[in-house]
Amino acid sequence: MSRNGPIALGFNALVISFMLAPLVVVCVVAFTPENTLSVPTTSFSLRWFRAVFAHSDFVQSFWNSLWLGLFAATLATAIAIPAGLAMTRYEFRGRDFLNGIFLSPLIIPHLVLGVALLRMFSLIGVTGSFPWLVLAHVVIVTPYALRLIIAAVVGSDRSGEQAALSLGASQATVFRRITLPMILPGVTGGWLLAFISSFDEVTMSIFVTAPSTVTLPVRMYMYATESIDPLMAAVSALMVAITAVAMFLLDRIYGLDRILIGSR
Repeated sequence: MSRNGPIALGFNALVISFMLAPLVVVCVVAFTPENTLSVPTTSFSLRWFRAVFAHSDFVQSFWNSLWLGLFAATLATAIAIPAGLAMTRYEFRGRDFLNGIFLSPLIIPHLVLGVALLRMFSLIGVTGSFPWLVLAHVVIVTPYALRLIIAAVVGSDRSGEQAALSLGASQATVFRRITLPMILPGVTGGWLLAFISSFDEVTMSIFVTAPSTVTLPVRMYMYATESIDPLMAAVSALMVAITAVAMFLLDRIYGLDRILIGSR
């Protein structure tokens, strides 16, 4: 196996530093005691973290985003599993068209989707409804779950399924006890990407949320247009911390390599 030379390692370190630098700066600024966005030089303060939890709108928006991400990711994964199995293992008329429909949200700008969904929701009178907001997010996060599930299905070995069927097991039993465990890394990774995409979505959500269903990214965008205090840095630092803890727990419990690349 060839090893990277010092130039390649230096280049990789430079790229990683370039990507992480904004996150590090935001997290450091969150501890400033000042009233403006500035790097703390004399002392650190938790002032703006306390302000986040005292801001009821941000707390409510966080719960809105959390529940929205959980429901949207779960529904998207439930749709992507049978769709991925069907499009991978069976030949039928319209398979390519169906695949294109599922993946089309990746190439359609979310601004266009937001305007179109706003118009549709207005026509049927459900603007701002949380269940319909979940369905809107399912549309845009399903492709992420589908791609990882398809990759897991393609890389799975069907000999175990065929042996179980030949011994008299039903299709439901084979799926539950053999197929699903084999593709579980792809399913878990797809769910995780779908959740992250839903939780971070802002462009489309601006058009389809109501005052009672404003998500955290939309709330941050609205607040940033009115104020430049470090509250946004504190919210961002909390989001980074929650993501880091979640990734650490997933890695310790299940293994990120199995989730993201399906290694065994």
